[in-house]
Amino acid sequence: MTTLTSQAAEPRPACAAPRDADRDSRHGAMALAAALPGDTVLYLLLPMFHDAFGVTLAEAGMLLAANRLVRIAGYGWVARFYARRGDRITCTLAVAAAALCALGYATLSGFWALLPLRLVWGLSFAALNLSTQVLATSAAEGAAARSGRSRAYIALGPLVGLPAGALLAQAAGPRPIFVALAALALAGWLAARRLPALPHPAAAAAGRPRQRLPNALDTWSFLEGFTLDGLFVIGLSYLGRDLLPGNAVAAAGTLMALRYGAEIVLSPVGGRMAGAWGAERLLVVLSLLTSLALAGFGHGWLGSCALAIVILRALQLPLLPPIVARRHPGPDRVRALAARSVWRDIGAGTGPLAAGLLLPVMPASWMYGAAALMLAVAALACARTR
Repeated sequence: MTTLTSQAAEPRPACAAPRDADRDSRHGAMALAAALPGDTVLYLLLPMFHDAFGVTLAEAGMLLAANRLVRIAGYGWVARFYARRGDRITCTLAVAAAALCALGYATLSGFWALLPLRLVWGLSFAALNLSTQVLATSAAEGAAARSGRSRAYIALGPLVGLPAGALLAQAAGPRPIFVALAALALAGWLAARRLPALPHPAAAAAGRPRQRLPNALDTWSFLEGFTLDGLFVIGLSYLGRDLLPGNAVAAAGTLMALRYGAEIVLSPVGGRMAGAWGAERLLVVLSLLTSLALAGFGHGWLGSCALAIVILRALQLPLLPPIVARRHPGPDRVRALAARSVWRDIGAGTGPLAAGLLLPVMPASWMYGAAALMLAVAALACARTR
């Protein structure tokens, strides 16, 4: 405890040598790993048990989208707060808010009661996610590999939380697990207190990003969020009720946990592949393969195509931060990473809305086929502009 306290009290610069960057990136990822299961388990249980939470399926889609949509408007504020206050204070507040949100999922019912919790969690995740990306790219040497290792640490929380949530929901209903997840989120405070305390003054002085039309990478970020963080996750839970063998909750929870297990194993591999072959080139190839798997998922091949999607997604996760950091070196890196996250959040926020509204009335093959085609076109556009 003495060592922990002394380390937490010592301010360190956010831009550090590679070994310091490795350490700080690991602690930031651990804080997010502790806070994240409350959200991922809700993605599993809310579509299946929406009646238990006092909402309709369409309202469930809106609640799952709300945390993404609030980040569209709030990422700029979060980025400026983060730049002024630094990693330690920002992430400490974020993990405390995540614990309160998880406790609210266990005790509150109805759309209007749950909506404020989703908005608070959205801003908390924005802060934690931005910190992990900035810390992973704080040293140019090994940034892609460090980003991959960061994703692996982050995935540990959902990997444990999703199977536990599925099993407890089967035994005791969908609400009690969130009490345990609130306690887990508070454990992230220990990691947050070991983060650098110094602000990012140059980034804070940079001001708001200029408005511009989306480029090819912006479009890809939007569609990646729309398909993989929106349509795919909701579809896995919704379609799994009828198409997955055995207990649907356990089967969907296992597949969603495998998504994070794949991140632990494969995100570091994706980071090393990006360092060897180039992040942009690898992004295009993996996105085209993801489009094929997404189309198959819509045609009912849930098991095999879902497994392919989680593998490909895990390989892609560490690619974007080093691309952005290389194109925006120096203090502008914080603002550029936040701006890129906004585009993904726009897609990931509209994805659950589209899934909740369209899955009950449209053939899944049409919806997922169209999404796969758009993702493939966006990937080819990135190849042309690389």
